[in-house]
Amino acid sequence: MNIKCIKVGYLEANCYIIEKNNNVLIVDPGDEENKIIDSIGNLNVSAILITHYHFDHIGCLQALKDKYNTKVIDYNNTDEDINIDGFNFKVIATKGHTSDSVSFYFKNEKIIFTGDFLFKEGIGRTDFENSNYEDMINSIKLIKTYPDDIVIYPGHGESSTSLHEKQNNIFYNIN
Repeated sequence: MNIKCIKVGYLEANCYIIEKNNNVLIVDPGDEENKIIDSIGNLNVSAILITHYHFDHIGCLQALKDKYNTKVIDYNNTDEDINIDGFNFKVIATKGHTSDSVSFYFKNEKIIFTGDFLFKEGIGRTDFENSNYEDMINSIKLIKTYPDDIVIYPGHGESSTSLHEKQNNIFYNIN
């Protein structure tokens, strides 16, 4: 599996193109649809994954959904194990930044896409109308039970690992 990160929009959201056997998943197409389309090339788009519905993560969702005639996987699929075109992952509710926040966990590849729920050495904001700090802490408690060698791909900034976050993210140590 190949993962390509494209920084899109003025907030430089991370849009990920996950490729496997000439199929791709698009994670959080926030803006700059032509940049995303160019990155995909002639590959088959299997689905679009949305971690949450803030504008910087869905800015060109409708255009890409229409172009590729594909399905959207989001909070409506929470707790589902998805198997599509060779991609196997679980949709995990990780509320806190928003009430519709989810993470996409690829167990076999030991990777997780967290959107704005979890960043390298930080967490997403919880001061929005549909945010909740207590939900955020409960989501962190859940994710920190996952293996230490998982690579975390956040909605902004650099990737990390579960172990690095356990050692360096102050929010991981809140009981």
